[in-house]
Amino acid sequence: MTIEEIKVLSAEDCEKRMSAIKEEMNAEDADLEALSAEVDAIEERKNALINAEESRKALAEKVANDHTATIVEERKEDKKMENIEIRNTQEYIHAYANYVKTGDDSECRALLTENVSGTVPVPEIALSRIETAWNESDILTRVRKSNIKGNIKQGFERATYVDGVFTPAGSSAVKHTEGSGAVDEETLSLGIATMIPATFKKWLGVSDEVLAMDDGGFLEYVYDELGHMIISAIEAEVVTQLLALTDAGSATVPAGYNIANGSATVAQIIGAEGYLCDEAKNPVVISSKATATAVKQNALSLNYAVAPFDGMDNITNGTASGHILVVDLSCVRVNFPNGEDIKFVFDDKTLATSDLVRVIGKLYAGVAVVKAGMCVDVTLA
Repeated sequence: MTIEEIKVLSAEDCEKRMSAIKEEMNAEDADLEALSAEVDAIEERKNALINAEESRKALAEKVANDHTATIVEERKEDKKMENIEIRNTQEYIHAYANYVKTGDDSECRALLTENVSGTVPVPEIALSRIETAWNESDILTRVRKSNIKGNIKQGFERATYVDGVFTPAGSSAVKHTEGSGAVDEETLSLGIATMIPATFKKWLGVSDEVLAMDDGGFLEYVYDELGHMIISAIEAEVVTQLLALTDAGSATVPAGYNIANGSATVAQIIGAEGYLCDEAKNPVVISSKATATAVKQNALSLNYAVAPFDGMDNITNGTASGHILVVDLSCVRVNFPNGEDIKFVFDDKTLATSDLVRVIGKLYAGVAVVKAGMCVDVTLA
């Protein structure tokens, strides 16, 4: 038997061949050298089979242990999920509504299966109202977001608008042909935008009529109202900073182009779009509802030869009243040091004499424009 044939033998076939060799070695014409080589190869094959079997057993044991760990982890996760299930029950919603009205969370804590430090969890019915408000924000779904503690500094390449032409302060890349002279060193002019977080806050005095609502309706009303107002305040801050951009920019604020004595017309919007830098890939139009209506009326008078906003989405925001912003909102960064969850504080003492519970919503956020040439501000005549 050849060495290559021995390398694929099973353990049983190895034993059979060893028995055959014992008989063959006693023959008068036996090739003892060849038989000896076979024995060595068979021993090597048997050892390889033993090692492979031990490896399979070790692997099977490891998989079994991992599976057990997975089951334990899943059971732990199930345990954690119990509070989520409880907080969606009508009993917990009722207890949480009482907590909002009175400031006493003991009833909520008594219903939870695990001890909860800090504030008690919010029912899903209330959280969904906040998530809806975030998803419906046409501005904040387009900006860049981060969750970094403290003040954030972000560098940007400085640029200016010279006679309406976007002009980077640094040099651009050049083509270099092999054998030609060396290219000049790049010059880079950087500015630094700083996002200093502030608290966006809104409070609501809850009247007897609201307190008398059913528990789910009461929570939806409070969270819907406060969540919407706080998100609107951050949107307004974004628009305010865009309106403050200047043609020259500065070491702390990127440049944006300004057009004075503009008109609420399709031609004006198309013209403004032409002043954006090449990096502005997804511009939108931000204006008040009245201005948006005027642009649509102008398009109507032109028999809609072109789309009112040249195919760009129109976002209406009252802070932009008297202006048309053509902007790629990716030039704005909003940093939420403590996350995007709106925190609520319930005060039943301050307005107690007026039979009101004061509900305060707040969110910590920093806003800054971090790219030049991405916004054009048309000030309407």
